[in-house]
Amino acid sequence: METMPAGRLHVESRRFAVEEVPVPVPGPGEALIEVRAAGVCLSDAHLIDGTLSPLHLEGEAVTLGHEVAGVIHATGPDVAEKWRPGTPVLLAAGQVCGECGGCRGRRGSCRKLLTRGVDYDGGWAQYALAREDTLVRLPEGLPFEQGAIIPDAVSTPYAAVVTTAGVRPAQAVGVWGVGGLGAHGVRLARLAGAVPVIAVDPLPEARQRALDFGADLAFDPADPGLAEAVRGATGGLGLDAAFDFAGVTAAREQAAGVLAPGGQLVLVGLTPEPLALPYSILFSYLGQQVKGHYGSAPEHLDQLVQLTAAGRLDLGPSISGRVPLAEAAEAVAALEGKNGAPVRLVLIP
Repeated sequence: METMPAGRLHVESRRFAVEEVPVPVPGPGEALIEVRAAGVCLSDAHLIDGTLSPLHLEGEAVTLGHEVAGVIHATGPDVAEKWRPGTPVLLAAGQVCGECGGCRGRRGSCRKLLTRGVDYDGGWAQYALAREDTLVRLPEGLPFEQGAIIPDAVSTPYAAVVTTAGVRPAQAVGVWGVGGLGAHGVRLARLAGAVPVIAVDPLPEARQRALDFGADLAFDPADPGLAEAVRGATGGLGLDAAFDFAGVTAAREQAAGVLAPGGQLVLVGLTPEPLALPYSILFSYLGQQVKGHYGSAPEHLDQLVQLTAAGRLDLGPSISGRVPLAEAAEAVAALEGKNGAPVRLVLIP
């Protein structure tokens, strides 16, 4: 039996290790991908430390990694001819279940979305299985490590900005947490035409990165003059949209306090902590909103591929380091410790 290295999480014990496992065999409608690059996300760290748990995992262990790019190595039966071996692809970060009422067209969208590297095996491995409907052709000239981070690191903030919040030109936007997702939130809000784009992060390196990525202003959340500065930068109105990419209760409360009338607080960062609104009466009086956001849709991946291929979005500055798959645990520790304030570390099998 042919085997391969894979970064496996044993969910009950939260033990993570790079282990030898059998190379998977593609079934009907599936492709076997030779992984060339896979992103390391804080969600992976939270799975390991127990903050997050799989909802739909069958079995006790899972190969992590939901940001994946590579080359089609082989295909199973009934896969379209366009997906030939050798085709460079990136993989959607998840898939619909295909079984619920939403998937069967009776009650809206899928009610049991499955996340790659969480609910089924992901791409921290030499090879990964992918359902045909989760494949996206990688544009010629786009490096694998940049293509790998489009699902989630780029597509999640993109969908939050353009779809959940519906940011329009000249609207004021705030981004709390300028890490792997928030850094792209800054870039994409600017790309959508937001003015001003205001970043908030406790790390000086992250604030400087936000300015480098296109933020108009960057503040420390501990700055006692932050609320006044936000009001001043927005003509006294406040923010049309504030994004919490940190998943921190204090950030959410701070963001809610500087919203404009009718403004939106969009929750992107994941946390088990309860949501509290310190100004609930005023929040209702001003017609403000809280919206949850998770992931992205297939059309967002297609749009981002077009934007990168056209040169409108350069993801080169987002790659903070390339790490061998065998050192996956060290990469997770570096991300958790914010060593060097990385945007995205990428594993190379």
